[in-house]
Amino acid sequence: MAVRHRLIHVGPSAVWDVLADGTRYAEWVVGTARSEPVRGQWPQTGSAIRFEIRIGPARLTNETVVRRCEEGRLLELEAKAGPLGTARISIDVRPWGEETLVIVDEHPLRGAGGLLHNAGFEALIQLRHRTMLARLARLCESEANPDERPGRQDTAGLAEARGAGHA
Repeated sequence: MAVRHRLIHVGPSAVWDVLADGTRYAEWVVGTARSEPVRGQWPQTGSAIRFEIRIGPARLTNETVVRRCEEGRLLELEAKAGPLGTARISIDVRPWGEETLVIVDEHPLRGAGGLLHNAGFEALIQLRHRTMLARLARLCESEANPDERPGRQDTAGLAEARGAGHA
């Protein structure tokens, strides 16, 4: 079972806002090129999004279904991976002071993925989760602090700094 965590420097509601937007799934899930809601109201139980994976010129589409949702706290998903079967992915959102501890737990659920699951596969999932949680953190933190987005300058701060030397 691949379990990974990350402390994200925003409150739980900011993290949940990103998780609860099915159109943004591809922005933080590694390997996903595009996503769109296809059934129900994401992230309500039973709702689903379709996602696309691109491997060179090939495009594969699958879907992720919400199996359990405790709004603002827990999202359990079943990600379908065609012939590899499905995986259970649990995303636990916990307040940690003024920040948020996010814990992701993934393991094969059905199909060939369970048969192929071994220590090497587990290591790949850990790397994928590390990257996925880093993307989620960057997305949440940049939205909570728009002046800290990469490439954005705080022009008011620059003007003050320039003016400070001109007394």
